[in-house]
Amino acid sequence: MEADIRFFLTVTLNGLTLAALYFLVASGFTLVFGLMRVLNLAHGVVYLFGAYVGFNVMEATENWALAIIVGGIAGAVFGLLVHLAILSWMPGQELRQTLATIAVSVIAADLMIAKWGGLSYQIEIPDILFGSQTLPFVGRYPIFRLALLGFAVGVGFLLWLMLNRTRLGMMIRAGVDDRDMLAAMGTNVPAVFVAVAALGAFLAGVAGVIGGSALAISPGEDTRVLLSSLVVVIVGGLGSVGGAAVGAILVGLAEQFGLAYTPTYGVVYTFAIMVAVLAMRPQGLFGAGA
Repeated sequence: MEADIRFFLTVTLNGLTLAALYFLVASGFTLVFGLMRVLNLAHGVVYLFGAYVGFNVMEATENWALAIIVGGIAGAVFGLLVHLAILSWMPGQELRQTLATIAVSVIAADLMIAKWGGLSYQIEIPDILFGSQTLPFVGRYPIFRLALLGFAVGVGFLLWLMLNRTRLGMMIRAGVDDRDMLAAMGTNVPAVFVAVAALGAFLAGVAGVIGGSALAISPGEDTRVLLSSLVVVIVGGLGSVGGAAVGAILVGLAEQFGLAYTPTYGVVYTFAIMVAVLAMRPQGLFGAGA
């Protein structure tokens, strides 16, 4: 009985730490998707590109914090290039935007394979985050995963402050609700779009470095992360950081409990949650009604 409880709590913590990683990716994605109404399917390769760049920086400097910063900047630059070179020329053309970003994803993924090969890499974490910590009723648990959970909470708090206590945040929230009215009030909507695109891509790049430290960096990770982010955004609701957090928790727990207790059907639970939310609340748990 005690072993079953310990196993249950360990799986729960694994789900929450996986949710923390999904939140870092999906929080920026939900703002981009919610504000711009653009389904940017290149978001996954931004994650992977940031991870590879962070890996190279860590190899060269052995400075994990610098790897996170540079990986985030690399992701932001990549995201801005996609936005300025492609998406900004296709306003309101959802099908063309989707197809164009799929093409970018395929091309970028192949170029990254050509550069970094098809091997799997892992970013080395600093000594301070290495090892495990004893937790009540759980036993030993990796310190890095606990730090990841705390990092995601910190990022979520900073995003909340930005969205609710700054002028840019007010413009973003107004744009999520009614971007035409925001433009009519004299706001430079394209500039707001650029800022949001950069912020979302920066968060994806940062998540790539952290994900490459917790899990691994390999071809195909971009697709897996993108699909999970889409589910998180759909469940949480467009333009809602709180929704992204709740959606990430639901998806992370569903994946881990599915793998732990019914590995054959584990992937079904995630999409079952998405279908249930769409059936009962099509705009998502925290999305604004039509």
